[in-house]
Amino acid sequence: MSTRDTSTLGILFILIGMAAISVNDVLIKQLSGGYPLHQLVFTRSTIGLLFSFVFLHMEGGWHLLKTSTPRLHALRALMVVISNMSFFAAIAVLPLAETTALFFVAPLMITLLSIPILGEKVGPMRLTAVLVGFVGVLIMQRPWQSLGDTDANRIVLLLPVLAALTYAINQIMTRKLGVSSKASALAIYIQGTFILVSAGFYLVAGDGRFAEGAENGAVIFLLRAWHWPSAGDWSYLIGLGLMSAIVGYCLGQAYRISSAATVAPFEYVGLPLAVLWGFFIFGELPDLAVTIGILLIMGSGLFVFLRERMLARRITRPTNMRR
Repeated sequence: MSTRDTSTLGILFILIGMAAISVNDVLIKQLSGGYPLHQLVFTRSTIGLLFSFVFLHMEGGWHLLKTSTPRLHALRALMVVISNMSFFAAIAVLPLAETTALFFVAPLMITLLSIPILGEKVGPMRLTAVLVGFVGVLIMQRPWQSLGDTDANRIVLLLPVLAALTYAINQIMTRKLGVSSKASALAIYIQGTFILVSAGFYLVAGDGRFAEGAENGAVIFLLRAWHWPSAGDWSYLIGLGLMSAIVGYCLGQAYRISSAATVAPFEYVGLPLAVLWGFFIFGELPDLAVTIGILLIMGSGLFVFLRERMLARRITRPTNMRR
C-alpha cells in the first residue's frame, strides 16, 4: 500500500474515531449526575473489552497480544487512563464544547512532538499554522479572566490540558509501538488498564466516603459511591462500551499506519461535533472567545492538511516519472 493510501486510510480511521469520541462524551456527561466516574469507566471498559476481542479475532487471534515491550505498553495505557479520567472529570462541570476546546491543544502537541520523538519533518509553514492553532486554544482558555468570572476553578480548567498532554504522549507512543502491534491488541491493553485502575478506585473509594462534604462537581463525580445502574441506563452503558471499543481501535489504527503530523489535524472535527451535541442535547452555546478559538484551530488544521497533501504530490511525481 502506498504512502498516500495509508494516509487516506489513517484519516478515515481518525474521523470515525472522533465521531465515536463525541458520542462517548455525550453519554458520559448524561450519566455524570448519577454515577461515579470510575464506575462508568469500569462498565464501559468491560463491555468495550468484549468488542475489542472481536476486533482481535478479525485481525488474527490471541497470539497478537504477545509483545516484547510490555512496559512501554503499560506506560502508554496509563497515559490514556489519565487523559480520559481528567477529561471526563472536567465534562461534569464545564460545557461540552468548552471542555473539548481546552483539550484540543493535544493535536498541536502531537504535531510538535512528532518532530523530536518520531523524526518526522514539519516545515515552517505548518509550524506557523500550529502556532495559530495554539493562539486559538489560548483564546478559548481566556487566561485574562479572573477566577470570579469563571464557572469553574483553575484546577478544573487545567484538567482538559492535562488530558491533552497525556493523550499526545500516548499517540506518539502508539506510532512507535504500532510497528509491531495490531490496533486491536493496543485497544485491549488500554481497556484492561482502565478496568484495573477503576477497580482500584472502587476498592479505595467505592463507598463514597471521600465525596462526603465535597462541593466541587468534578470531585463528586470522581469519588461518589457506586450503585447498580437503573434499567433505563443500561442502553447508555452498552453504548459507552461500544464507543470505547471503536475509539480504541480506530485511533490506534490511524496512528499505527499513518504519519502523526498527517492524521492529527483531523482530530479537529471533534470541535464542531462538540458544539452540535452541546447545543442540541444540553442547550449550550459557545461564547465569542470560544467561537474565535474554534475558527483559528479549524483553519490551522485545514492548512496543515492541505500543506501535507501538496508535499505528498511533490514527492510522488518524481517517483512516478522515474518509473
